[in-house]
Amino acid sequence: MAHQLVIVESPAKAKTIEKFLGSEYRVLASFGHVRALPSKQGSVDTANDFEPKYHVLPESKKHIDAIKKELKGADRLLLATDPDREGEAISWHLLAALGLDKKPKIPIQRVVFHEITKDAIIHAVQHPRDIAIDLVDAQQARSILDYLVGFNLSPFLWKKIRYGLSAGRVQSVALRLVCEREKEIQAFVDQEYWTIGAKLEKQGGQTLKAGLVAVDGKKLGKFDIPDQKSADALKNAIAQGKAEVASVTRKEMKRNPAPPFTTSTLQQEASRKLGFSAKKTMSTAQKLYEGVAIGEGGTVGLITYMRTDSVNLSAQALKDAHDLISVAYGKEYALAKPRFYKNKSKNAQEAHEAIRPTYLDKTPAELKKYLTPDLFKLYELIWKRTVACQMAEALLDQTSVDIAVSGQKTDSFILRATGSVIRFPGFMKLYIEGVDDEDEEKEGTLPALDEGEALKLLEVLPEQHFTQPPPRYTEATLVKTLEEYGIGRPSTYASTLNTLVERKYARLDKKRFFPEDVGMVVNDLLTAHFPKYVDYNFTAGLEEELDQVSRGEKQWKPLLREFWNPFISLLKQKEGEVKKDDLTTETLEEACPECGKPLAIKLGKRGKFIACTGFKEGCKYTRNLENSGTEEAAEPEVSEEKCDKCGQPMLIKSGRYGKYLACSGYPACKNIQPLNKPKGTGVTCPECKEGELTEKKSRYGKMFYSCNRYPDCKFALWDPPVTQPCPKCGFPVLVKKVYKKKGEFLKCPKEGCDYTSA
Repeated sequence: MAHQLVIVESPAKAKTIEKFLGSEYRVLASFGHVRALPSKQGSVDTANDFEPKYHVLPESKKHIDAIKKELKGADRLLLATDPDREGEAISWHLLAALGLDKKPKIPIQRVVFHEITKDAIIHAVQHPRDIAIDLVDAQQARSILDYLVGFNLSPFLWKKIRYGLSAGRVQSVALRLVCEREKEIQAFVDQEYWTIGAKLEKQGGQTLKAGLVAVDGKKLGKFDIPDQKSADALKNAIAQGKAEVASVTRKEMKRNPAPPFTTSTLQQEASRKLGFSAKKTMSTAQKLYEGVAIGEGGTVGLITYMRTDSVNLSAQALKDAHDLISVAYGKEYALAKPRFYKNKSKNAQEAHEAIRPTYLDKTPAELKKYLTPDLFKLYELIWKRTVACQMAEALLDQTSVDIAVSGQKTDSFILRATGSVIRFPGFMKLYIEGVDDEDEEKEGTLPALDEGEALKLLEVLPEQHFTQPPPRYTEATLVKTLEEYGIGRPSTYASTLNTLVERKYARLDKKRFFPEDVGMVVNDLLTAHFPKYVDYNFTAGLEEELDQVSRGEKQWKPLLREFWNPFISLLKQKEGEVKKDDLTTETLEEACPECGKPLAIKLGKRGKFIACTGFKEGCKYTRNLENSGTEEAAEPEVSEEKCDKCGQPMLIKSGRYGKYLACSGYPACKNIQPLNKPKGTGVTCPECKEGELTEKKSRYGKMFYSCNRYPDCKFALWDPPVTQPCPKCGFPVLVKKVYKKKGEFLKCPKEGCDYTSA
């Protein structure tokens, strides 16, 4: 029986769509990309006008065979891959892999939809189009550019630094951002400054806080109170004065909601509010887009396509939002006319939509029972942001009060207090956008004050501050910065950030990017010798040229030629100029304590360390970089511990994995121990009656007490042990417990015994 064959990328999506289209259609999945440039040299023939040598991916062959088999009975082929450049290229590659790119025997059409709902799917199938070759060419150009950079610059890094490193067109620029921020932090010199605050009271007992903003009519700059002496002088002068309200300024402020989510803003907000990595955000959004089973409603795509740089919403979505807001929050929260947002991206495709729920009436509360915790959190975030963007603006009353303090001499001071009150919450009733690195105190409310009103000075409070270095990037701020520069695309941010960590160029510690030694060395090499190719403006300009290709304004092969010729010429030049030792070795003005030859800072697999330059002659002296500076710093420190084998003092030494204890009797005694030995409690183990119960920490940082004969004895307690037999059952040990209400008491840890001393 003849049918129409639809090809999508994901098997999860295929099941949902086939249900919507009915028995006349068969829907199969390509399982993503089917052809790609092989990961080896020569996959792009630069001598033959950049001819790419695509190969069918090994894992895709069985999927291609299944599609070919299904095609035999089909009378139309509909390519329904994702609605972006990547999806367009996958459709184009599919035709080539199926052998249908020359003379197809059946009609072949492209269908595009941005949400997996029945209406959207049927509309797409009824309005097919041809493959957009301009989009395919833009994706080909991007893929080939990335290949040319990666497969030529990466081997250069192997030769000049070490094997296994990689460079990428966007990845290397992201690394530069992280490394330059670290250098700013290292070079930062803090500067002391002081502020003067005051606590005041009006008649009736209400208090307020204010800060000094002017002295003798001159506005204070940030560093005008440089030290404690200056601060104390001002404190004393103000404390002796009389305060009264000089002026009260009130003004209404309006605040508008943030636009609906694009890919990058979703990644940023999910990082701030949910703690999701960019990678986790995208994989979770993919599941919401492809479809989730919601009971009797079956499997439904819950959000629109998650790779977009558009902030547009469809007319239907705007109407649904207005109706929902009117019912759920009241007509005063709904807008008379929809609020529209302007796309920041130069190449944001107006026909695309922002990321939004496919059905706004499916509230997070209603769907919670069908969703995993992560799916629920992200869906709730998207739902709230979408609804809030069409809610009324918030109205705030902001009050600023200047308080004059007249000193006993000629000094006069102005203290300022500010406060704001939400008069109408508007969208803030539902959702407020998160912020990065917020360190300012939130304004509170102020008591009613009138001009000329006398106030009592209760306390003058000088406070010391130091300027702070710029903060290290989080995933959210790094994505935001890349987007602001115009570097990368919505679909590339997650993989770019992930690559930095996977390659060990940087690590994420407390959600901040810290560059590793090898990342700093790679960045120094690239910025010193290939500055154009890690330049922010150059990379952004190349991105704009790719956008021009996608719009049909520029041809892709001339773009590749313009990039390739100067790039490969520079690379060949640097092959002879750059020496490995210049990058990985830095000679020190310090002699090796063992052989007398110069020491040097070297780059190893675990980062930088100090080693003797005479290693080829057999000297194996090394030490951690943190001990550099003087010979005395390298000398081991004598600890209070005694060797449990020979009784001699133990020395604190530094090794590749950190500090440890080593016997000072080496080489006669080779005993070594961890520096932080488990702390003994003096309580004999009640189980083996030989070992001692010692303090230890679990993998999650929780303290517990276990026998030091582990693994021979596995007895352990969660609470501090006390050598005291249980009066009820006779167990030789009690444990100490502390509860907020009951205070401290002893308890028997033996199972089945309920003795407590409380």
